[in-house]
Amino acid sequence: MYKRLIPLLTSLTLAVSPALVLAAKSDFKKDIEVFSESQFLDGKNKKSILIDNVQVTQGTLSIQADRVEVEAGGGKGKEVFIATGKPAVYSQTLDDGRVVEARAFEIRYEVANRTISLSGDAELNQNTSVVKGETIVYDMDKEQLKATGDGSGEGRVRTVFSFEDIESVREEAEENQDDQQDNDNE
Repeated sequence: MYKRLIPLLTSLTLAVSPALVLAAKSDFKKDIEVFSESQFLDGKNKKSILIDNVQVTQGTLSIQADRVEVEAGGGKGKEVFIATGKPAVYSQTLDDGRVVEARAFEIRYEVANRTISLSGDAELNQNTSVVKGETIVYDMDKEQLKATGDGSGEGRVRTVFSFEDIESVREEAEENQDDQQDNDNE
């Protein structure tokens, strides 16, 4: 029964908080910068390993981790960044100014696909909404999020909609309705 609720809750998450998946489009036109305490580059295999206090940035997109492996064999613009940490952390400012934050033991950023895949105690926060699961895949172009539990029945996906967020939406709707009635009366 609970497994049938997961797609419903994911859809509800997207309906209640559509900004959860609206990444800043201008970020993807910017260079990717990587900082770390140490780096190892294997030019033949087109792979880099960055260790200690690693930060990957692209515009407002930021990933912080203990270790990042960069696979560049696909060519420019097709790099894959695999960040690990306890936890690794992702954040990005959306076009409307809100911030999305995520954390997991592994964060995989596929530049060409514009996807962030979180695995291992994954959590994605936006405003007062939180999605938690074993894995979360966030497709920035398609504006879709998919979360899965660990399959045991114990580690199911959990979505929390804060009462404050729902209350503010209700108040805003009431204000809009009052404004519309005032305009109709004029």
